[in-house]
Amino acid sequence: QLQASGGGLVQAGGSLRLSCAASGRAFSIYNMVGWFRQAPGKEREFVAAITWSGGSTYYADSGKGRFTIARDNAKNAVYLQMNSLKSEDAAVYYCAAKRFSGDYSQRGSYDNWGQGTLVTVSS
Repeated sequence: QLQASGGGLVQAGGSLRLSCAASGRAFSIYNMVGWFRQAPGKEREFVAAITWSGGSTYYADSGKGRFTIARDNAKNAVYLQMNSLKSEDAAVYYCAAKRFSGDYSQRGSYDNWGQGTLVTVSS
């Protein structure tokens, strides 16, 4: 099971750090962990991803330069540091993990999803 946490209310320009923890299974069985988000009335979209073994990172254009994804092997956790938050970043953020090959930016490539954590950005 994946559990996302760390969401909350933040002012525009502020920062939040989201966490994704794996229980029951270590992230090491997955080749990649990603973050997606879904705003009301919109499709769930890719935010960032990281390979568990090598730590290679990938970002959607919307978050480049503002978001940083990182992993902590010892804590079996993945983090998404979000800086300079904008109103358009408000959404429910989901962490997900995939074991097999597939486009890391496509939600269909992921086979395990967390429950989501809400990020609200006030202007």
